[in-house]
Amino acid sequence: MSGGAAGIPKPLPSSGPKSLREMPHPLATSSSEEMGPALTPSPDLLLPRSIADKDLSLPNGTPVDTSSPASSSSLLNRLQLDDDLDGETKDLFVTVDDPKKHVCTMETYITYRVTTKTTRAEFDLPEYSVRRRYQDFDWLRNKLEESQPTHLIPPLPEKFVVKGVVDRFSEEFVETRRKALDKFLKRITDHPVLSFNEHFNVFLTAKDLNAYKKQGMALLSKMGESVKYVTGGYKLRSRPLEFAAIGEYLDTFSLKLGTIDRIAQRIIKEQLEYLVELREYGPIYSTWGGLEVELSEPLEGVSACIGNCCTALEELSEDMTDDFLPVLREYILYSESMKNVLKKRDQVQAEYEAKLEAVALKKEDRPKVPTDVEKCQDRVECFNADLKADMERWQNNKRQDFRQLLMGMADKNIQYYEKCLTAWESIIPLLQDKPETK
Repeated sequence: MSGGAAGIPKPLPSSGPKSLREMPHPLATSSSEEMGPALTPSPDLLLPRSIADKDLSLPNGTPVDTSSPASSSSLLNRLQLDDDLDGETKDLFVTVDDPKKHVCTMETYITYRVTTKTTRAEFDLPEYSVRRRYQDFDWLRNKLEESQPTHLIPPLPEKFVVKGVVDRFSEEFVETRRKALDKFLKRITDHPVLSFNEHFNVFLTAKDLNAYKKQGMALLSKMGESVKYVTGGYKLRSRPLEFAAIGEYLDTFSLKLGTIDRIAQRIIKEQLEYLVELREYGPIYSTWGGLEVELSEPLEGVSACIGNCCTALEELSEDMTDDFLPVLREYILYSESMKNVLKKRDQVQAEYEAKLEAVALKKEDRPKVPTDVEKCQDRVECFNADLKADMERWQNNKRQDFRQLLMGMADKNIQYYEKCLTAWESIIPLLQDKPETK
């Protein structure tokens, strides 16, 4: 991902023990007045006021990129300063770091260190450090979906990559995945329900997770068995207006993001192709300068200027690949996850409607609604409440993430053009001060 298209992926170094990094406060958000105007979606993406107009300050667990120059005029620095104003406390911190490559007889894989710090009574110790591989994260997500079907489970980064296109053991790919896994756990940590899930507790604390996988979590709560829903044989008559609006919004949102993702990838591809041309273009001036003694200095200056522009473009392309595209893909997956929860809600409502219809068709008088119908109604109400709450939280996270993303992208482009401007301005004195030939 770094440099030009011809760049060779760097091998993943063997990582030794590291001290726990200074963890940024995951709840560092600010009020709407401090944050300034929120990102405004296009009119066709607006939700009903009951959903879209809520402007809660909820955590998104996304650390602010601090790699930009520490300039007082930096957009990203000003954004970070705003987000650090909130001093809300938190009792659970989770980070993913220290990737290590493991080469075994049967397979080669990467593990990541998952470090937890907490003051919660549900944990026996205040700090844990375990190693997990991708399939362990996948196991956790599946367990959360089984045990918390009414809630939106954050997405994982895609497991598979096209063979021969991306080296999944390269340092760049592993770092991109580490960031995504770290964000995945922070999303769960910030959730008021998912963060207390027993499967999540086991994932963070168990030294040998395989033992729990084999037992099927038999020693833990049977919550998942109590929320299995009948999903076949029922057809929903009509989706309530607010959930129909959510469904239409998600369809439009994922379509627009998919289009942006495809265009952004083409732009990056064209930038890399342009970078290859620039790398061939610059040295020609240097070679020419060797033949023209009187012009050697300005020609060498042009060559150096093009080289600086190459470096600036390479950095811009890396930022787009490492920071911009992953957020787009995460939210495309996020919208699919929300659609799945919405589909489950519809299935439970369809089951409830079918049960009510069956009761109505029975001749005998029933002074009381059957218990199974009441339970089904409770499940519908539970789905409605949880889905709306998670949708509001997701919308708030999305506004913050895309505000940070677009501010960062603007900042990176400003830096790119400033570097190119500085490079070209540097050769003007070489041309102006050139003495005339006598």
